[in-house]
Amino acid sequence: MALTYSLSSTLAKTPKLSSAKTPKAILNLLPTKTHHHHHLKLHSSTSTPSLLSLSTKPYTPLKPRRPQTHFQTRALFTGIVEEVGKVSHLGSTKDGGFDLKIAAKTVLGGVNLGDSIAVNGTCLTVTEFTREEFTVGLAPETLRKTSLSGLKAGSLVNLERAVQPTSRMGGHFVQGHVDGTGTIVSKEREKDSLWIKVKVEDDGLLRYVVPKGFIAVDGTSLTVVDVFDEEKCFNFMLVAYTQENVVIPLKEVGEKVNLEVDILGKYVERLLSSGFVESIKSR
Repeated sequence: MALTYSLSSTLAKTPKLSSAKTPKAILNLLPTKTHHHHHLKLHSSTSTPSLLSLSTKPYTPLKPRRPQTHFQTRALFTGIVEEVGKVSHLGSTKDGGFDLKIAAKTVLGGVNLGDSIAVNGTCLTVTEFTREEFTVGLAPETLRKTSLSGLKAGSLVNLERAVQPTSRMGGHFVQGHVDGTGTIVSKEREKDSLWIKVKVEDDGLLRYVVPKGFIAVDGTSLTVVDVFDEEKCFNFMLVAYTQENVVIPLKEVGEKVNLEVDILGKYVERLLSSGFVESIKSR
């Protein structure tokens, strides 16, 4: 016998049997609810027609695939300071480490454990965070190489999150790998701008500093104005806007700043010293 049926606003009506042969199949009705499928089952035999039964079973949706997370570049910065944070704690931990806790707002947007944040130009990893502050660990080498050991509760620091592929490159390529420190030797006003002169402590570092070239001072991307080789110094100028948004103008003569030279200069030096140019000429 063949199966014919009619649908109303519900599936309350019983399917009817006709005089045709009975098909051997299971017919699935369209679901009337979003959370269940209704299955119409037909049981048949060769001798007598079977009874029709309408049964329902819960619909279990397929587990959606986890969307790919947005790729983040973890160790590259631009030197454009996002905000100035305030140190709330700096000291040893129970396991012998050294923690730095900073109150902030902007850089906490979208932050995750393991993210990189540049603190005064030093690339550090977030180990804890709340809505109002975050914590980073300081390795012994970081304390030796940078000026972070001189911070204290209440100190202001430049903060910048690592860039993403969609970010605009407003400054230059800054890795957050501090090359050394310098000491502010003079500060002079010229109208609303500020001249600052820095003495480089590492003799070998000054060769990467060139007039009109880039340098990151406490994580701030700046343009070198002049280089004074005999004094082991260089200077730069801060416009009024920059003075209001970074910590450098707040530092006094004699205080230290973190320095990171342009990485491109290091690559060029490496290529020249390796004989790369000679190998190209010999081809």
